[in-house]
Amino acid sequence: MFIFDADTHLSLTEENGLSAEDLLRSMDRAGVDRSLVWLQPPYMRDVVQANRYVYESARQHPDRLTPFGWVDPHFGLQSAYETIDRCAEMYGMKGIKLNGAQNTFFIDDEAQIDPIISRIEERGLVLALHIGADFYDFTHPYRCAKIARRHPNLRMLVVHMGGAGLPHLGNSAIEFAQQHPNMLLVGSAISYLMVAKAIQTLGAHRICFGSDAPFAFQHVEVAAYRALLQDALPEAEQRLVMGENLKTFLRI
Repeated sequence: MFIFDADTHLSLTEENGLSAEDLLRSMDRAGVDRSLVWLQPPYMRDVVQANRYVYESARQHPDRLTPFGWVDPHFGLQSAYETIDRCAEMYGMKGIKLNGAQNTFFIDDEAQIDPIISRIEERGLVLALHIGADFYDFTHPYRCAKIARRHPNLRMLVVHMGGAGLPHLGNSAIEFAQQHPNMLLVGSAISYLMVAKAIQTLGAHRICFGSDAPFAFQHVEVAAYRALLQDALPEAEQRLVMGENLKTFLRI
């Protein structure tokens, strides 16, 4: 079974972080074929060097690592545009991640954030959003839904699908995903009961496996998903969740 992890992080620092080599060892242990990679918070405020590291890591391992860029809107709109263009043109990345919890902003802010999202869409990139309960007012699923309504043709990865804290917002994420087919839910850092509910409600084609490594053990998350899906879905649908959905969504 092809396994594509939709949520892993790389760090420039060794403390509590994963280097590209660390992640590859973790993937081998877990039986993961490919991982989507982005920055691991905390990081130096200047994300240029860190995005470059993600790119270089993926360039060295193109069959194993799929890179996403990271934009911090507090550097200003021009800096955001330059980052997006660099990630698209020079690095050939598949998408950009915005994390309102880490970088303290409302993800649906029309003045500060929507121009950035529009640029991501213009570049044909996927938008990944941290949608969690850790800073729920910044990253609530209803804000994600507002973005989806404004940009119905934009492919959106809903990372954590309302988890990453308690009480989780998984029910809201599932409800809004029913209304917006351009959302693909990433079931990382959330209850497996919510993952099962999302599959039951939306169908196996609307959710994908994510480990949130290194904040969770990749091999443990793979084993948990295998156990969850084994008797719940036919093998073809298990394959969708574990890797094929993300592969199709990213047009790989």
